[in-house]
Amino acid sequence: MPPLQASPELATYLDWLRSAAGGLDAGARQAGPEAPVPTCPGWTVRDLLVHEGMVHRWAATNVAGSAAAGMAADLTAGEAARLAEEAGYAAVDLAGWIRDGAATLEGVLRAAPADVKATVFLKDAPAPREFWARRQAHETTIHAADALAAVLGRVPLAAETGIGAAQAVDGVDELLCGFLPRGQTRLRTDRPMLVHIRAGGTASAWNVRLGPEPPRTERAGAGPANADAVITAAPAALYLGLWNRGSELEVSGDAAVLELWRMLMRVSWS
Repeated sequence: MPPLQASPELATYLDWLRSAAGGLDAGARQAGPEAPVPTCPGWTVRDLLVHEGMVHRWAATNVAGSAAAGMAADLTAGEAARLAEEAGYAAVDLAGWIRDGAATLEGVLRAAPADVKATVFLKDAPAPREFWARRQAHETTIHAADALAAVLGRVPLAAETGIGAAQAVDGVDELLCGFLPRGQTRLRTDRPMLVHIRAGGTASAWNVRLGPEPPRTERAGAGPANADAVITAAPAALYLGLWNRGSELEVSGDAAVLELWRMLMRVSWS
């Protein structure tokens, strides 16, 4: 599948990761560890931080091996994830534990050679180093929005998150071309449907074909005349809305598509 836009460089992904980690830390500190997270029902801020700190360590282990990621030597990624989660819940200084994990991940990614061998798990994935930098930049950005939701006591507006248009478009592309076509995606429809998704004010758009089989995504230009539904929003609002962290999406045509998305579109971190 051809790229929709020029892919960001590694340094850009690391900038996004660092900024999001700072936002997560700031939001968590302001909300407090026992605050509920409206965008992650059933989670407290503590749960959010432990999850994110675990994922940072799990990702670093995938790229550099357990020892380089600060874990005991020769751990599998699954063992590293379990032990990291246990360490997070036991941490006296949870904020410091989160910062250490984010810094270690950034350092691992920065030091990794361009041809590093590592597991990736999405369709249409870039090379492993860029894959993990991209994945963790967006993972951390979405969870920084969750921390902001804990501060506000509600789903944040896109303008409140400070997410830039280029990052948002890249994140939508990862979601639609990477996560959505995986076999475990639950988003299915009884009859074939064509959904056109566009980032307002940009040339970035995607056609998503739904049906009984896993969804298929094509990067697109103009919207097809026969689309069953069209979903649009400004880039950051589209990014958050498609990650089920916002309510600023606009839908024309069959509005039931958006309800199906909100009910069935869930992603796993591996």
